[in-house]
Amino acid sequence: MRKDDSEIIEISGFLGTTTNNVAEYAGLLEALSTAQMEGATDVEIVSDSLLLVQQMLGKYRVKHPNLVPLYERAKSITRRFPKFKIRHTLRAGNKDADRLANAALDRPERTPNDRWIERRRVDS
Repeated sequence: MRKDDSEIIEISGFLGTTTNNVAEYAGLLEALSTAQMEGATDVEIVSDSLLLVQQMLGKYRVKHPNLVPLYERAKSITRRFPKFKIRHTLRAGNKDADRLANAALDRPERTPNDRWIERRRVDS
């Protein structure tokens, strides 16, 4: 997550055994919750999950019972932002997400639902 003041907030976590789609929604919900806590008003989500993006845009229906409550929660949070956009990128364009997922898996001490937040400054 990038803030206007050149700070990046990186969130990673360990979910335990779950599906990719549930993991994608967990990541979306974590990003939206953090954006809300940070007082964001203009939010753009970039995801390499075409299914998640199309569902959030209303182009695909959410059918799986495990995803419905996650989707509904995500939609509820997005309505609180004056400006919200979500778009798809190819996996090659989302290397930071892969790095964070691998970091969560590689942590020696992890339990389901652990999460780590790191803040770092970037040069503009």
